[in-house]
Amino acid sequence: MQTDDLFHRLIDAFVAKDIDAVLSLFAEDALLVDPHYPAPRMQGRTAIERGIVWGMSSLAKPGFTLRHSAIDGDIGFFEVDTKHLLTIGMTVAFEQVFVVEKKGDKIVRLQAYEPYPAPGVAGLIRRATRLAWRFKGWL
Repeated sequence: MQTDDLFHRLIDAFVAKDIDAVLSLFAEDALLVDPHYPAPRMQGRTAIERGIVWGMSSLAKPGFTLRHSAIDGDIGFFEVDTKHLLTIGMTVAFEQVFVVEKKGDKIVRLQAYEPYPAPGVAGLIRRATRLAWRFKGWL
């Protein structure tokens, strides 16, 4: 199975909220990295299942629209527009990039990257500078 086929099957299963289908695409010792989850690094199917069950529990209707993809052998890069309807009725929309690495017909690494601003002190400096620039009329 090609890397892009695996990714499309994963997204289709996630949108359908089919946990068994999602998990079937991961190798037993796969790594899932996503800062949205309580444990951002989930190693192995048990940890991944715990994360996926938690993630789906807050989603009434998951949604992904693929923008761009690039495949380099067993690694694929997928830029998506994410738009989820949460169970509380709120919609969240953001951009993401997923990196998928496969061996054979299984995902061995799935890593999500979101364009969030820097946290901590770096984020504080960015926010302070942004505020200063607003006062100067630069933004």
